[in-house]
Amino acid sequence: MGVVSPLGNDSAIVFDRLLAGESAVKRLPESFNERLKSRMVAPSVLDADRRVPPARARMLDRVSQFALAACASAIADAQLVLVDEDASQIGVSIGTGMGGAQSTDDGYQSVYEQQSERVAPFSVILAMNNAPASWIAIEHNLQGPNLTYSTACSSSAVAIGEAARRIAHGEAQVMIAGGTEAPLTFGTLKAWEALKTLAQEDIGNPRASCKPFSRDRSGLVLGEGAAILVLEDAEHARLRGARVHAEVAGYGLATDTEHITRPSVRGQAKSMALALASARLEPLDIGYINAHGTGTRANDGVETAAIKEAFGRAAQRCPISSTKSMHGHLLGAAGALEFIIAVMAMKRSVVPPTAHLRIADPECDLDYVAEGARRIPTPTAVMSNSFAFGGANAVLVARQI
Repeated sequence: MGVVSPLGNDSAIVFDRLLAGESAVKRLPESFNERLKSRMVAPSVLDADRRVPPARARMLDRVSQFALAACASAIADAQLVLVDEDASQIGVSIGTGMGGAQSTDDGYQSVYEQQSERVAPFSVILAMNNAPASWIAIEHNLQGPNLTYSTACSSSAVAIGEAARRIAHGEAQVMIAGGTEAPLTFGTLKAWEALKTLAQEDIGNPRASCKPFSRDRSGLVLGEGAAILVLEDAEHARLRGARVHAEVAGYGLATDTEHITRPSVRGQAKSMALALASARLEPLDIGYINAHGTGTRANDGVETAAIKEAFGRAAQRCPISSTKSMHGHLLGAAGALEFIIAVMAMKRSVVPPTAHLRIADPECDLDYVAEGARRIPTPTAVMSNSFAFGGANAVLVARQI
């Protein structure tokens, strides 16, 4: 597992900070652009030693730089020696909602605002959604399936689930899977601002501006980063003596068809039920749910109702949290980061809290771990929910090895 996130670039450090209730949410400086009304974000900063040479950086949008850095960490964590592997049996599966948003923004400003006659020569390569997956394949000479999924906020969950299917179907032995997103540009923030989904600043504590499941929640906070996993066939992992974190045991997809932006109980519940069925697990087998939990008025009540529908009476017994309260919403990279967090919770038998949940909302009446990190009996399995505009719902289940 490898991450580049608002809380750090190491999965163990990120998880420790989540347990401590640390928030990476901050206010944009006035110098960013005074025309923004919603100014709360969760930015990532790449480590200096992971930055690419200037000549190559001209061809890499921030979204690809995030992906390459998280991929390098994941390969190191997996102790995967690529020169010893058959490159044709290793593929890439990456999710991103917006691709090279900064390069797109820069190009628009150059053409429309500055009236320039030319844009950067690599603009198309920088901005295209499949650039992160392609750069990972090029960097590591991976010649298997090369896939990019763009299903808004469920993109990386879909990328992981589909990568697991490629392995199960014998199309690859190893898949580099996850997501990346770099949406903190003026144009992107203005677009999200227009949707009226962004959180208002908590004047008393700006870092507490994202409050999933709390009655006083006001919206989501956009974050940026990447999360990448090395998935491999179980026998392949056994033969090379790999240290395995968990099994990708279940994956469920279901589509809402009621509205392009409004979530649906039916679709969310169906995706959870399908993930449980594919894992051959019952609701009581799930020891923790990392919720989609955006902090918007629309999502949190619907997700609560969907968990109740999918889990029945077991819904009241399962600890649930939204870590977006601390690392923000990474859009296309959210599912992968939150799946890693769910795996870490299972490995350590401790659940991170839903930070800043101070005022109980009668509509959100499940166990949302508001009191802080909680020790739990080591669970059999954990679940991660990713729900998206366009009605694309994806749920992943990880099981203990």
